[in-house]
Amino acid sequence: MSTRVAAYALCVEDDRILLAHWADGEPAHWGLPGGGLEFGEDPLDALHREVEEETGHTVEVERLLGIVTARHERLHAIKVIYKARVTGGTLRDEVGGSTDTAAWIPLAELPSLPRVEFVDRALDLDDLRPPSGRLVTGMRRGGLTFAEIHGR
Repeated sequence: MSTRVAAYALCVEDDRILLAHWADGEPAHWGLPGGGLEFGEDPLDALHREVEEETGHTVEVERLLGIVTARHERLHAIKVIYKARVTGGTLRDEVGGSTDTAAWIPLAELPSLPRVEFVDRALDLDDLRPPSGRLVTGMRRGGLTFAEIHGR
Protein backbone atom coordinates (compact mmCIF):
# COMPACT_ATOMS: atom_id res chain seq x y z
CA MET A 1 0.00 0.00 0.00
CA SER A 2 1.35 3.46 -0.87
CA THR A 3 0.13 7.02 -0.32
CA ARG A 4 0.20 9.82 -2.88
CA VAL A 5 -0.44 13.46 -1.92
CA ALA A 6 -1.40 15.85 -4.71
CA ALA A 7 -2.63 19.44 -5.05
CA TYR A 8 -5.25 20.62 -7.56
CA ALA A 9 -6.75 23.94 -8.63
CA LEU A 10 -10.44 24.62 -9.22
CA CYS A 11 -10.49 27.58 -11.62
CA VAL A 12 -13.96 28.73 -12.71
CA GLU A 13 -14.35 31.85 -14.82
CA ASP A 14 -17.28 33.11 -16.94
CA ASP A 15 -19.21 29.83 -16.46
CA ARG A 16 -16.20 27.83 -17.66
CA ILE A 17 -13.87 25.48 -15.79
CA LEU A 18 -10.18 24.97 -16.50
CA LEU A 19 -9.46 21.27 -17.05
CA ALA A 20 -6.54 19.13 -18.14
CA HIS A 21 -7.06 15.98 -20.20
CA TRP A 22 -5.18 13.07 -18.66
CA ALA A 23 -3.75 10.79 -21.31
CA ASP A 24 -2.30 8.35 -18.74
CA GLY A 25 -4.49 5.43 -17.79
CA GLU A 26 -7.56 3.90 -19.35
CA PRO A 27 -9.86 5.41 -20.26
CA ALA A 28 -8.47 8.90 -20.88
CA HIS A 29 -10.41 11.53 -18.93
CA TRP A 30 -10.55 15.19 -17.83
CA GLY A 31 -9.49 16.42 -14.41
CA LEU A 32 -8.48 19.50 -12.52
CA PRO A 33 -5.01 20.80 -13.27
CA GLY A 34 -2.55 19.72 -10.62
CA GLY A 35 -0.66 16.69 -9.48
CA GLY A 36 1.61 14.95 -7.07
CA LEU A 37 3.97 16.61 -4.64
CA GLU A 38 7.67 16.02 -5.04
CA PHE A 39 9.50 14.85 -1.91
CA GLY A 40 9.58 17.72 0.62
CA GLU A 41 7.44 20.02 -1.56
CA ASP A 42 4.73 22.21 -0.05
CA PRO A 43 1.22 21.65 -1.55
CA LEU A 44 0.96 25.32 -2.62
CA ASP A 45 4.30 25.13 -4.42
CA ALA A 46 3.21 21.91 -6.14
CA LEU A 47 -0.07 23.52 -7.17
CA HIS A 48 1.66 26.47 -8.86
CA ARG A 49 4.20 24.20 -10.57
CA GLU A 50 1.65 21.66 -11.79
CA VAL A 51 -0.91 24.19 -13.07
CA GLU A 52 1.79 25.99 -15.07
CA GLU A 53 3.17 22.70 -16.43
CA GLU A 54 -0.26 21.38 -17.50
CA THR A 55 -1.98 24.58 -18.71
CA GLY A 56 0.59 27.34 -19.20
CA HIS A 57 -1.30 29.51 -16.70
CA THR A 58 -0.17 31.05 -13.44
CA VAL A 59 -2.71 31.17 -10.64
CA GLU A 60 -3.41 32.89 -7.35
CA VAL A 61 -4.98 30.78 -4.62
CA GLU A 62 -8.19 32.24 -3.21
CA ARG A 63 -8.78 29.62 -0.53
CA LEU A 64 -8.42 26.00 0.45
CA LEU A 65 -11.60 24.15 -0.54
CA GLY A 66 -10.88 20.86 1.19
CA ILE A 67 -9.25 17.49 1.00
CA VAL A 68 -10.65 14.50 -0.87
CA THR A 69 -9.30 11.02 -0.22
CA ALA A 70 -9.73 7.92 -2.31
CA ARG A 71 -8.44 4.36 -2.36
CA HIS A 72 -7.48 2.79 -5.67
CA GLU A 73 -6.40 -0.82 -5.33
CA ARG A 74 -3.14 -0.43 -3.35
CA LEU A 75 -2.97 3.39 -3.50
CA HIS A 76 -4.33 5.87 -0.94
CA ALA A 77 -4.73 9.20 -2.77
CA ILE A 78 -4.93 12.42 -0.76
CA LYS A 79 -6.05 15.34 -2.95
CA VAL A 80 -5.68 18.88 -1.60
CA ILE A 81 -8.05 21.11 -3.57
CA TYR A 82 -7.71 24.88 -3.79
CA LYS A 83 -9.98 27.50 -5.35
CA ALA A 84 -7.74 29.59 -7.61
CA ARG A 85 -7.98 32.23 -10.28
CA VAL A 86 -5.81 32.60 -13.36
CA THR A 87 -3.47 35.59 -13.13
CA GLY A 88 -1.26 35.12 -16.18
CA GLY A 89 0.28 32.92 -18.77
CA THR A 90 -1.16 31.65 -22.02
CA LEU A 91 -3.28 28.52 -22.30
CA ARG A 92 -1.26 25.72 -23.86
CA ASP A 93 -1.05 21.95 -23.81
CA GLU A 94 1.56 20.06 -21.81
CA VAL A 95 4.26 18.29 -23.80
CA GLY A 96 5.72 15.03 -22.53
CA GLY A 97 3.70 14.92 -19.30
CA SER A 98 0.69 13.10 -17.93
CA THR A 99 -1.78 15.42 -19.70
CA ASP A 100 -2.12 16.14 -23.41
CA THR A 101 -4.70 18.94 -23.58
CA ALA A 102 -5.69 21.94 -21.46
CA ALA A 103 -8.99 23.72 -22.07
CA TRP A 104 -11.63 26.01 -20.65
CA ILE A 105 -14.81 23.89 -20.74
CA PRO A 106 -18.29 25.43 -20.37
CA LEU A 107 -19.83 24.22 -17.10
CA ALA A 108 -22.99 23.30 -19.04
CA GLU A 109 -20.94 20.69 -20.97
CA LEU A 110 -19.48 19.09 -17.85
CA PRO A 111 -22.20 16.42 -17.35
CA SER A 112 -21.43 14.84 -20.75
CA LEU A 113 -17.64 15.01 -20.36
CA PRO A 114 -15.62 11.94 -19.28
CA ARG A 115 -14.02 13.18 -16.06
CA VAL A 116 -12.68 12.04 -12.74
CA GLU A 117 -15.19 12.18 -9.90
CA PHE A 118 -13.23 14.66 -7.83
CA VAL A 119 -13.99 17.43 -10.38
CA ASP A 120 -17.58 17.24 -9.12
CA ARG A 121 -16.42 16.99 -5.49
CA ALA A 122 -14.37 20.18 -5.97
CA LEU A 123 -17.42 22.00 -7.35
CA ASP A 124 -19.47 20.70 -4.40
CA LEU A 125 -16.83 21.93 -1.94
CA ASP A 126 -16.90 25.34 -3.61
CA ASP A 127 -20.71 25.53 -3.54
CA LEU A 128 -21.30 24.11 -0.06
CA ARG A 129 -18.18 25.44 1.72
CA PRO A 130 -18.25 22.94 4.59
CA PRO A 131 -16.32 24.27 7.61
CA SER A 132 -14.40 21.00 7.87
CA GLY A 133 -13.45 20.98 4.17
CA ARG A 134 -15.17 17.62 3.95
CA LEU A 135 -18.42 16.67 2.22
CA VAL A 136 -20.87 14.69 4.31
CA THR A 137 -24.13 12.99 3.40
CA GLY A 138 -26.55 15.36 5.20
CA MET A 139 -25.46 18.54 3.42
CA ARG A 140 -28.07 20.39 1.37
CA ARG A 141 -27.78 22.34 -1.87
CA GLY A 142 -30.81 23.71 -3.72
CA GLY A 143 -33.22 21.79 -1.51
CA LEU A 144 -31.50 18.45 -2.12
CA THR A 145 -29.16 16.59 0.15
CA PHE A 146 -25.65 15.76 -0.98
CA ALA A 147 -26.71 12.11 -1.22
CA GLU A 148 -29.71 12.98 -3.43
CA ILE A 149 -27.57 15.12 -5.75
CA HIS A 150 -25.16 12.24 -6.32
CA GLY A 151 -27.56 9.31 -6.14
CA ARG A 152 -26.12 7.84 -2.95
